[in-house]
Amino acid sequence: MSTALEPYKSGPFDLTHKLMLEKCGNTALITINNPAANTWDRDSLIGLKLIVEHLNRDDDIYALVITGQGEKFFSAGADLKLFADGDKARAREMARRFGEAFEALRDFRGVSIAAINGYAMGGGLECALACDIRIAERHAQLALPEATVGLLPCAGGTQHLSWLVGEGWAKRMILCGERIDAMTAERIGLVEQVVDSGEARNHALLLASKVANQSPVAVRTIKPLIQGARERAPSTWLPEERERFVDLFDADDTREGVNAFLEKRRPQWLNH
Repeated sequence: MSTALEPYKSGPFDLTHKLMLEKCGNTALITINNPAANTWDRDSLIGLKLIVEHLNRDDDIYALVITGQGEKFFSAGADLKLFADGDKARAREMARRFGEAFEALRDFRGVSIAAINGYAMGGGLECALACDIRIAERHAQLALPEATVGLLPCAGGTQHLSWLVGEGWAKRMILCGERIDAMTAERIGLVEQVVDSGEARNHALLLASKVANQSPVAVRTIKPLIQGARERAPSTWLPEERERFVDLFDADDTREGVNAFLEKRRPQWLNH
């Protein structure tokens, strides 16, 4: 599988140069491009939300990878200069923009992978937490240090981190300000894979390419079932799981997938 990239078609989401959008087969690649620390601001957060909404309507895109430009930072989170004057109206708007952007990323209908190529701090780590899968390079450092400056993670950090690593480690990282390295992150379940420096993007693209082997209709039916356990007890989802299984028989992809298997050929997904 090649990881060669090509430009993605332009669209109404092209609001900022701080996000680059390319594609590799059926995978979209979003690169956070705001040197020196790839921080998030109003324009890039609006841009991310619009990009994900656009990708949700593109039947040729099955997965997305998000990474940071350069070798040092995935993203250092919010630019704290935005909050230096204590303006509550700006703080409220930025909290809303962060929430909307990362919730859109969380709800992307395909598979999302964060390729953590360096420091993932504050809103940078919250961006990675919004993804389905995280791959980190060995030199990466991860933290939610907001309380150090009198703030708190407001883009899902308190909830998503606790879900992934448990209450104890979430409290260590958020309440005690503990920064962890990639190997610790893998050990506690914060990332799924650690790779050599400079390799996160390629590994993420290769993993994302495997999504093309799956029925897109099945993927977007299954993902909410997996994530639903965050909101309700798993036992309450079992009847719905069975209903969604039956619903898939309305999809052309289901007939194609079953018959392709029986005929020993690669399925040609129709995405409906």
